[in-house]
Amino acid sequence: MRQENKWLIVGAVGVVVLLALVVILFALRSWNGEEATNTVAPQAETESVSASPDDSGGSAASAPSAAASASPSSLPEASPSEEPSPTPKPTPSVETDIPSVAETYADDFPIGAAVEPNQLSGLTAELLKKQVNSLVAENAMKPDAIQPSEGVFTWDRADQIVKFAMDNGMAVRFHTLVWHSQTPNWYFLDEAGKPMVDETDSAKREANKKLLLKRLDTYVRTVVARYKDDIKSWDVVNEVVEPGDPDGMRASNWYLITGTDYIETAFRAAREAGGKDIKLYINDYGTDAANKRDRIYELVKTMLDKGVPIDGVGHQTHINLLSPSVDAMLASFNKFKELGLDNIITELDMSLYTWNDRSDYGEDVPQDVLLRQAARYRELFDALKANKGLVSAVTFWGIADNHTWLSSFPITRTEAPFLFDKYYHAKPAFWAVVDPSKLDI
Repeated sequence: MRQENKWLIVGAVGVVVLLALVVILFALRSWNGEEATNTVAPQAETESVSASPDDSGGSAASAPSAAASASPSSLPEASPSEEPSPTPKPTPSVETDIPSVAETYADDFPIGAAVEPNQLSGLTAELLKKQVNSLVAENAMKPDAIQPSEGVFTWDRADQIVKFAMDNGMAVRFHTLVWHSQTPNWYFLDEAGKPMVDETDSAKREANKKLLLKRLDTYVRTVVARYKDDIKSWDVVNEVVEPGDPDGMRASNWYLITGTDYIETAFRAAREAGGKDIKLYINDYGTDAANKRDRIYELVKTMLDKGVPIDGVGHQTHINLLSPSVDAMLASFNKFKELGLDNIITELDMSLYTWNDRSDYGEDVPQDVLLRQAARYRELFDALKANKGLVSAVTFWGIADNHTWLSSFPITRTEAPFLFDKYYHAKPAFWAVVDPSKLDI
């Protein structure tokens, strides 16, 4: 073979090899680009699910198209997603270096709180000892707790509250001798075990009325005799007025069977069993509403004219951030004072929500809401101090936000109605009541 032909063959082979390498490199580049695009796209899609609108009015959901079209060299390396660290929760504790609400108002009125027996130890007990000087049973002194069946009295839970109070120099309020709720059904059964309200025979209805009033008289005398030396303030009847019911009286079994005689019977029995040293109250909610206030007024005045021993009116005062107005509350207190009656706030709390609001702030209540609550509490307590003697006691229906009936009424949600949060720490509302200078409200 001639030398020039040999070099021609070698050159041709080299060209072929070079072209083959170019083809292979191009194929590899295309394959790598496709793989990179397919790797990034699922991550971008996942991000777009939780994306929120950005400041320009677009959405982070547009990110996938940009990421998918980027060249492999411009794509960031994938890194494990990081969960945000949870916000540390405060440690529950009783603050010993803050003022006492009870001491702050020592010259104005006692400060109380509603409790359950299981709250008489631990942090709740320590908070009670520091902040209040009066207790009331949330449930342990209601009829179903004390006399679950006729002739059977269970005193343990009520006794625990009385003992704790006595051991710590606190007063006790009794709540409540008579109520349409949490009263055992046996009260309203005739001697044959039939519901008294179903009886149509007039003679038998009269016999049933006498039987029910006898049961009530026995119960009231027994309970008052037991606690008269330790308890001086008594809710005798609770929530007996309802303007929407016939005659403005709550259509309970008590009323349907006895009329208003059960109210008179309860007050007379309590006075006779407890003597003149105890104070007897009719207790109700919504007393700031004119129609309910006026009906209670009419009832009490009628009773007083008959010599029924009513000493005062208990105003539950379950309020919210907007209503009722403090002026409406003061108007009610003043109206009953005109009858010579004492006024006490018996079940104070402040919901974060208005009556028809079914929303939920969630676990962390916004600070501006807590400040609005503080301003309302300040307005109320300033008014009470300015009208000294108009109210003789203030009792909260609880002590800290970790235990409140409002958490499940009217729906289950976060509530924070008191001066102390669920960790037992002072809230803006606390400072609004004891030292408003600590707040900018």
